Amino acid sequence: MGARTLLSMPLQSDGDVVTVRMTARRVAEMVGFDRNAQTRLATAVSEIARNAVAHGGGGHIDWAVDDVDAPKQLRMLITDGGPGIARLDEVLAGQVPLENGRGRGLPSARRLVDWFEIESRPGAGTRVLLAQRIPREAAGRLSRQVQQDIASISGFQPVDPMAALSEQNRELIDSMEVLQERQEEAERLNRELEDTNRGVVALYSELDDKAEQLRQVSDLKSRFLSHMSHEFRTPLGSILALARLLSDRVDGNLTPEQERQVDYIRRSAQGLLDLVNDLLDLAKVEAGKLDIKPTNFDVEELFGSLRGSLKPLQTNPAVDLIFEDASHLPTMLADEARVTQVLRNFISNALKFTERGSVHVSARHKPSTAQIVFSVEDSGIGIAAEHQRIIFDEFSQVEGRLQKGGTGLGLSLARRLATLLGGEVAVASELGKGSVFTLVVPVRWGDRLADGRPRMPGQLRVLVVDDEESFRYVIRHIAQDGGFTVLEAEDGVAGLRVAREAQPDIIILDLQMPVLDGYSMLAGLQDDASLNAIPVIVCTSQVLSLDKRRSLAGAYAIVPKHDLSRDGLTALIHAALPRAALGEVDNHG
Repeated sequence: MGARTLLSMPLQSDGDVVTVRMTARRVAEMVGFDRNAQTRLATAVSEIARNAVAHGGGGHIDWAVDDVDAPKQLRMLITDGGPGIARLDEVLAGQVPLENGRGRGLPSARRLVDWFEIESRPGAGTRVLLAQRIPREAAGRLSRQVQQDIASISGFQPVDPMAALSEQNRELIDSMEVLQERQEEAERLNRELEDTNRGVVALYSELDDKAEQLRQVSDLKSRFLSHMSHEFRTPLGSILALARLLSDRVDGNLTPEQERQVDYIRRSAQGLLDLVNDLLDLAKVEAGKLDIKPTNFDVEELFGSLRGSLKPLQTNPAVDLIFEDASHLPTMLADEARVTQVLRNFISNALKFTERGSVHVSARHKPSTAQIVFSVEDSGIGIAAEHQRIIFDEFSQVEGRLQKGGTGLGLSLARRLATLLGGEVAVASELGKGSVFTLVVPVRWGDRLADGRPRMPGQLRVLVVDDEESFRYVIRHIAQDGGFTVLEAEDGVAGLRVAREAQPDIIILDLQMPVLDGYSMLAGLQDDASLNAIPVIVCTSQVLSLDKRRSLAGAYAIVPKHDLSRDGLTALIHAALPRAALGEVDNHG
């Protein structure tokens, strides 16, 4: 440090100790310390000075101001030529009280200043350096004149003992008042904290109740849709069968007007049946009861079936429905009915929103990712960029002149079915220039691609470790909607066990749990070579200090539970996973 000694004083008697104490207060005041800091500094200096006189046979003290280094400091160096202090570290820790109180003031003085340094060897005396940071606003006013004024204190005479005692009593009273104020402030803060805690407990209780109510409502909705969809199917099937009998003229010819009416009945019933089927499938997906039934099939045969079933929808002669050749594609192992359902939705929408031109249906093979990319391209009205984000959401529709009714369920169900198939859907469109809807699915459903190629989203596993059942429920639904398989554990011990057994692709971890908390589980994951590469997302209600955040450095991200959202968590999961794990999806051919 660039310190220059300004003042030196001897330490030979008790009177010198009193003088040094008063001098320390005076110097601290001149430098710019507040009254509380002046008292602390004077107390620390007098404690060390008393030790030097009583146990070190006397010595001296030097005052210096370090006005070169930052931050600036007031430094006091006290030395004596006494016998020194053995076992110094234990003395400073208060573990070895010495005779006659010797060394007792060292730990106290150490706590009163910013910097404390001591050197002591038996037979070689003791050297103690005390330093206190000068406040920034005072450091700017620390002129050379102030330093000269400090140096002029060298002739300072000992004060009357009674005056010194009176000054110490006043300092003690001031300190007691400060402590009283701090105690009252602490009590006020404790009361506020208790009120806050009660509010938080009540809020959590309410949130738990709401989560349970939502779960019950969701289950009730799924059961209602499943039950009512089955009930609707029977009469609709009868209506379609009767319309077919009339169209086939089983009981005689129809007039042209009657034939037109029967066709309207048939179309309306078929549209309603499609809606009922979508509702039933959506309910099954949400309840986790929609099974994928993979079989071997050729894309060319699938296109042939679609071509035949979609002929009734080609009511506009100005629009051509064209299926590209798919005979060169490999045989697929997937749920043919679900693939057909998604493509049928894409094609029927394309025909609905195309006034003239064509609708092209094609498929191509991506060997690099072992995927089939289905595309439905139309020359229709297109979709504005701001609407492309919502068309795959439930009950979302884009208003327009060609929009005639509908529920907005078709594309939402298509997205969910694609996820169950291990793939995904996408759209590329420009207003007025048509759209391209894409379905990407693996050639072989369920393959883990052991040769190192990427796994599909439906095969990726998310482990949720949290002791709150309601929170696991929320994460389970978000992750399942994103196409992930969800594993669960209620504490860190169970979480580590499941992680070792299942080797999940990502872990969502709470911190406050019984048996083993999240901090310890994260440490256990990092210590295990088979688990330390798994990304961990910490979801917590705790307010984390800087030290706690540092202890969570191994986590990929830390997310407050109250900030959690479906889109946010889904995006975070995808961001945390290596891109190779999810595969690259080409949406534009």
